[in-house]
Amino acid sequence: MEIIKEKTCSFFGHRKIEVTEGLKKRLLEAVEELILKSGVDTFLFGSRSDFDKLSLETVTLLKEKYPHVKRIYVRAEFPYINESYTAYLMKKYDFTYYPEKILNSGKAVYVERNREMIDKSNFCIVFYDEHYTPTKKTVSGTATAYLYALYKKLKVINLF
Repeated sequence: MEIIKEKTCSFFGHRKIEVTEGLKKRLLEAVEELILKSGVDTFLFGSRSDFDKLSLETVTLLKEKYPHVKRIYVRAEFPYINESYTAYLMKKYDFTYYPEKILNSGKAVYVERNREMIDKSNFCIVFYDEHYTPTKKTVSGTATAYLYALYKKLKVINLF
């Protein structure tokens, strides 16, 4: 599947967030505006955070209104998957892939997967709180992705 950078948006957010009606509304409006005003039709997802889950639910809801949009799961695990797992993923997504260049990334696999998503996007919707302190790390993966997206000059929408 070809991914056109100018029509692609990726999502990043903290693993644990408080999902409020206000956040749901802001996310829905942001995604719909990208579809209508910027022609975005491809959305890239990870799978490790509450924000990933909320973003997928939002795009899936909007897919009913805009059936041309594509939901792509960019895997950071399981480089090779069988038909059964593929069928399971296709219940939620329209396509999935594992970036070959992250194959030997070791502990940095999620950082490298996120960079792949950013490199393929022109837009990024994040839920990033600069005061968020992860439980096991000194720097959050969301902070790393957010800073990389800014460095790559993506149009970043922070819903925090």
